[in-house]
Amino acid sequence: MDRLSCYVLLLLSFFCFRLDLSWSLQTRFNRAPNNQGSSDLANLVYHMGPVLSSPIKLYIIWYGNWNSTHQATIRDFLNSFSSPALSPSVADWWKTVTLYTDQTGSNISDSLSLSGEFFDSRLSNGVRLNRLSMQHIIKNAVTSKPSPLPLDPRNGLYLVLTSSDVQVDEFCRAVCGFHYFSFPSIVGATVPYAWIGYSGTQCPGVCAYPFARPLGAPPPSAMGGNDIMRPPNGDAGVDGMISVIAHELAESSSNPLVNAWYAGDNPIAPGEIADMCLGLYGSGGGGGYVGKVSTDAGGNGYNVNGVKGRRFLVQWVWDPVKKRCFGPNAMV
Repeated sequence: MDRLSCYVLLLLSFFCFRLDLSWSLQTRFNRAPNNQGSSDLANLVYHMGPVLSSPIKLYIIWYGNWNSTHQATIRDFLNSFSSPALSPSVADWWKTVTLYTDQTGSNISDSLSLSGEFFDSRLSNGVRLNRLSMQHIIKNAVTSKPSPLPLDPRNGLYLVLTSSDVQVDEFCRAVCGFHYFSFPSIVGATVPYAWIGYSGTQCPGVCAYPFARPLGAPPPSAMGGNDIMRPPNGDAGVDGMISVIAHELAESSSNPLVNAWYAGDNPIAPGEIADMCLGLYGSGGGGGYVGKVSTDAGGNGYNVNGVKGRRFLVQWVWDPVKKRCFGPNAMV
């Protein structure tokens, strides 16, 4: 529900004891594999609620003043779920999420399609938002004339994406994104939604990990060390945001009404399938090291391929069969 609620503390702890940036890129990004988590550390339980087993239609609400290049990158990522690409691909990554089922045995759908976009550049709810604001933003998007988004309680999953000029309570300080469900009294129906903010100018060192240096990290050394992983699409904010979008899509699908798959006794602050794997992007990851990922000729880090030759770095999720964090770029 409150996804990435401990993200700031986690990243700070990561970098406090393991961000030895004097390592070369080759050394830091290509270490030996380990177990990437353990079933002893995660008690993921199914609580009998629904998962998103019907084909998922993604609806984007672009809130604020967006850079068109950033929008194109995010669109290409979302279109990569339903289009063929080189392996390991975005669609391959989603296969782990589809292993989760509901009480009828129905799996999370392997069909995700970008089905609509709404541009709220007039900032219908102002430049300072809180959690409840997201529901009013969705209401505006599905009721505005002449071209509203459809209100789709059967298949819809709504993404509220806020631009760099929008302030959201707790953003950067406690969260990088979250998901929940709408109230019929506000929106007109119950639909799952997620909010993710662009962190490129507000807090790249927190929410654009591992493409930006956290506040207080050592400066570059005279020996040429302390390099940060380069973003595969040229912008730390949007590339970091894409990993958070993936995180929220996985958890919105496996726990859309906050009563399906999660660990812990408190549904208000559950440990969900992506929370189990914060900071892990490849084999051998842990303790501030992202794991073994690929790098292109320019040193840009990635672990999955998408449409139009795009590459992305997305966080791993908990595999309910293997009982560990897993992604399609895993070595074992």
